[in-house]
Amino acid sequence: MPGVEDFIYDEFAYFHENIAEWGLEVEVPPVRRFFVAVDGLRQVSGLAWGEGEPELVLVHGGAQNAHTFDTVALALGRPLLALDLPGHGHSDPGAHGPSSARTHARDLGQALEQLLDRPVPLVGMSLGGLTSLIIAHERPDLVRELVLVDITPGVNADKARHITNFVNGPATFADFDELLARTIAHNPTRSESSLRRGILHNALRREDGTWVWRHQQHPAPGAEVPALGDLWRVLEEIRVPVSLVRGTWASSVVDDEDEARFRHLRPHATVVHVEAGHSVQGDNPLALAALLADLGQSED
Repeated sequence: MPGVEDFIYDEFAYFHENIAEWGLEVEVPPVRRFFVAVDGLRQVSGLAWGEGEPELVLVHGGAQNAHTFDTVALALGRPLLALDLPGHGHSDPGAHGPSSARTHARDLGQALEQLLDRPVPLVGMSLGGLTSLIIAHERPDLVRELVLVDITPGVNADKARHITNFVNGPATFADFDELLARTIAHNPTRSESSLRRGILHNALRREDGTWVWRHQQHPAPGAEVPALGDLWRVLEEIRVPVSLVRGTWASSVVDDEDEARFRHLRPHATVVHVEAGHSVQGDNPLALAALLADLGQSED
């Protein structure tokens, strides 16, 4: 790859790397970037994969973006949407900062109203999972099934500390190599090429040559973040089928107590363990794709 200081970013230029790294025998389908207006002039963005009406929707975790699901989408080979949460990727900032699942759910609900003509499975990882849980509760007309990827309402600051310590690190980086080195240190099981690709999708080079994460390009507003409320109760009350995909590595944020409570509240739900950390779609995307192909047909 040419020096990162010398090239123009093309978000659609890297799919061949995903295909080669995971040994996929697929062709790149049509992929387009879209924007839909929510809450006035703000926009939610995402990627539309394939042709025809989307068959499922993918929502990433905090400090990520829609491209985190690229390999999963390629392996699935189905029409789908991968959304950028507000304040992430190419979406405009939300009303209460990048971590407000309540207001994210409202924004994504408005976006999905415009993007879907029928309810579809909603797959949410981490912060995207909590957001998707709220959407499934408040907008059952949009959601046929809910898949939570390495997240339950039992997540707390201690369980997620290894992630938030990374996310809340330096606000800027002197150059790309500094940013890459920090990312490699945090993700020792990933290939350097995959991390480099992920940074190019998730960071921006500013005019002075420094780099900043996309989710940090806008300062968080001063408004108080709405309380999440009792999301265990929300999980119990939703009427659609629910599945939990749990990473088995130490970097998962779901523990045995969380899983036990999840099973108690949703005794007919599907729970699957995957050899992966918290970011299942990055550590083991083919396993996640295989599960999504099956889970789309499950019933609660």
